[in-house]
Amino acid sequence: MFTHQKALQFTAKPDAPDPAFARRFQEVLGGKWGEMTVALQYLYQGWNCRLPGKYKDMLMAIGTEELSHVEMITTMIDQLLDKPGAMAADDTTGSTQASEYGAQNPQHTIVNGGGAYPHDSNGVPWSGAFVTASGNLMADFHLNVTAEMQGRLQVARLFHMTDDQGVKDLIRFLVTRDHMHQMQWLSAIEELKADGLDDIPVPEAFPLGEEFEEFDRTFIQASDGAQATDGRWASGPAPDGRGDFRSAVVQAHGQEPELAPGDPRLYGTNPLQETKGLIGKAKDALK
Repeated sequence: MFTHQKALQFTAKPDAPDPAFARRFQEVLGGKWGEMTVALQYLYQGWNCRLPGKYKDMLMAIGTEELSHVEMITTMIDQLLDKPGAMAADDTTGSTQASEYGAQNPQHTIVNGGGAYPHDSNGVPWSGAFVTASGNLMADFHLNVTAEMQGRLQVARLFHMTDDQGVKDLIRFLVTRDHMHQMQWLSAIEELKADGLDDIPVPEAFPLGEEFEEFDRTFIQASDGAQATDGRWASGPAPDGRGDFRSAVVQAHGQEPELAPGDPRLYGTNPLQETKGLIGKAKDALK
């Protein structure tokens, strides 16, 4: 069950309208890494979680909080799209309708009547394909860390694209919560390990005996970049605690593929020898 409280989690009020920034702000609302994505991602992970207790409860709590971020950003965009006040008599800036609407997303007014919508900064609709809820908490929590990092990166960039202190305050709040959520997911990953629920590799429960030992800790040098093997990923202890990394130059271990002739009813291009045979038969038929 969900309920709604009218008061926002944090103040969302700009100092003045700014249609151009409203367009930019759409990215962290309806873009791939925006609040729409993380809210629904965490909620679906929680709704689908078959492990009752702290992990499911935490997912539902953070997913619901992210819905409040969707509301705050939507509210801010709505106000950024308000019509600017009338010019003072001595205003010499030459403000016109062309300058007022020139830099904005035209769909904000034409389609939405001056409101925000679940699209990115280019007007591309938000997609449910952005949401991942695999059922494996270790895999999902690692992705959630990435989502918070990408979200914080984007709002941090937006911080330097406006001088509006009201907008900056909301961005500071979002940056702060993204910081907390990064630490939250990293802590949850460690807790999963401590509780013995999963570890690296994901899924840990898959039988390691099914893996090919000669490939399980080998960094394959498949580039001419000479320093590719200089990192921790090519030598030293592996994170799974089951041995050390090694490196090897890439080489083929399989056969050259040979495909059977295609179904003639599909009219594909057949192997050359068959094509020659068909041409020969055609020529014989014409004699």
